[in-house]
This record gives sequence, C-alpha cells and structure tokens, in this order.
Amino acid sequence: MTDPQGAANSSTGLLANVMPGDNAPALSVSELAATLKRTIEDSFGQVRVRGEISGFKRHASGHCYFTLKDQDACLDAVIWRTSAGSLKFRPEDGIEVVALGRITTYPARSRYQMVVERLELAGQGALMALLDKRRHQLAAEGLFDADRKRPLPFAPKVIGVITSPTGAVIRDILHRLADRWPTEVILWPVPVQGDGAAEQVAAAVSGFSAIQPGGPVPRPDLVIVARGGGSIEDLWAFNEEVVVRAVAASTIPTISAVGHETDTSLCDFAADMRAPTPTAAAELAVPVRADLLAQVRQMGHRAERESDGLGQEADAI
Repeated sequence: MTDPQGAANSSTGLLANVMPGDNAPALSVSELAATLKRTIEDSFGQVRVRGEISGFKRHASGHCYFTLKDQDACLDAVIWRTSAGSLKFRPEDGIEVVALGRITTYPARSRYQMVVERLELAGQGALMALLDKRRHQLAAEGLFDADRKRPLPFAPKVIGVITSPTGAVIRDILHRLADRWPTEVILWPVPVQGDGAAEQVAAAVSGFSAIQPGGPVPRPDLVIVARGGGSIEDLWAFNEEVVVRAVAASTIPTISAVGHETDTSLCDFAADMRAPTPTAAAELAVPVRADLLAQVRQMGHRAERESDGLGQEADAI
C-alpha cells in the first residue's frame, strides 16, 4: 500500500529519506569534521614545506603565528612556545624557509594549519637575504655610523676578551699581547656558536660595561670580541641583533675580531674597530713596548746632543 504523504515527500524532495539499511546515512557536521581531521592528520603527520614567511607575530604567550606562502597559495602556521625557544634564528617577514611539522585542522572554523616543530632557512641565498635585510635595518637606525666610532686607548692597562675559553683564539691573543705590551687580560668565556651563543656574547659585552671603576674586578679599558674563522653559519651568532645592539651600546671601546680576513659580521660594523683576525686585534690593541723604549732612548740621546750644543754656544758667548 502506498503512503500518499511519503510519495509527496519523495517527489518534491522536501524531506530527507531515511531508508532501512541505507549505506550512506547522513553524517553530522561534527562527525564529518572529526573524520576529516583524522584523515588529514594521519596523511600529513610529518611534512616539510617551503615558503616565504608573512605576517609573523610572536604572542605574549610565547607562541608564534605566521603564514607560509608562495605565488599561488598560502598556509597558516603556528610554532608553539616549547618549539619557539629552540629556533636557530629569529623569523622575519619575507624570508624563505623550510618548515618541518604536521598538518592539523580546526573544525570550529573549517580551517587547517601547520604546526611547525622546526624552521630552517631555505638555503644559502635565504641566509644572505636575511643578513642583508638585517644590515640595512640596523644601519638605518644609525648603529654603524662613523661618528659613533671612538678612538682606542693608546696603551690599555686592562683588556677584556670575549671568546671561547678553549681553542687557538685566546692563546693567540694572549701570546701576541705578551710579545708586544704585557697587560692584564680578563677573559669572559662564552660559546661562540650554537644555541644561546648570541645571548651569552651580548651579555658579556654588557657585563663588561657594567663593571664600575675601583671595584673588586678591574674595569677594562678596551674589549675584544673574537672567534676563529668558519662558514657563515658558524659565525651567525655575531650577526644576531642582540649582539650588534650590545656592541653598539658598549661604554667601553670595542674591537671586533670575528673570523679570518674576508669574513665579515654585523658585529664588525657596530664595533669601534674591526680586526681581520684575533691576532691582529691584539696588535691593534697595544703598541710594541720595545719600539717605544727605543724611541724614548733616541729622544733622550737627541735631547742630550741638543743640550750639549746649547751649552757650547753659551760658553762661546
């Protein structure tokens, strides 16, 4: 027997038909969202995505929010506070990166995003682009201006050295200073690369400036910031903004001796003088004592000769 009301519903499509044994029952929105979430997170549990950072913001909570984009698409991304603390560099808009993480969804807004666990610069070109961008930004603030540079003291009594306590750098500096002009050296040991290196170098520069004259620790007349040569990645701590600002704000004249010969860091631009090597920094820091003694002796001999000459002229008169 046919139900007239059922026939009307079927013909007009006003009501959804629910038939016994139906293989495609209607899902609730929440059920579909949960299914999509499981499917996406299972399929993209670990992905590497290359793109340009846009709209980077670090929330007061420590979480970081930004967008990864290329010419055709964009992807919302987040770095939770626990991962943000281990980033090797400070993310900035316009920098191309490779992000490692997972894709997740936010059902309440029908959105998906990438939870980033690690962020890396997308090759040497991206690293150089970040360096150049940072250099222009800091230069625009006047941190590298020539009129900020101070003359170095002629013969400093105390020299502060910021570098690794092990390795050839500190030995070379001490050896050259001993040869030229023996002076008191205070070493502030720091790591010169790796996690936390930039913050410790900056703290050392500020720490020397904070020493008060006449205290238990002598205040340096000059500070040398040094490390040996290496790749741009090895030297990166000395390109970090925290180091550059600390060196520019130092109340003690500074020599930057980061790397060897052709190596250049932003720390070099901020310091009062750049040395091509750590050994050269020691040579710039002090005169040669033996040369000065020889000059003094020569001046003494000349004064004696002139005195004798004046005495003879006086006798003749």
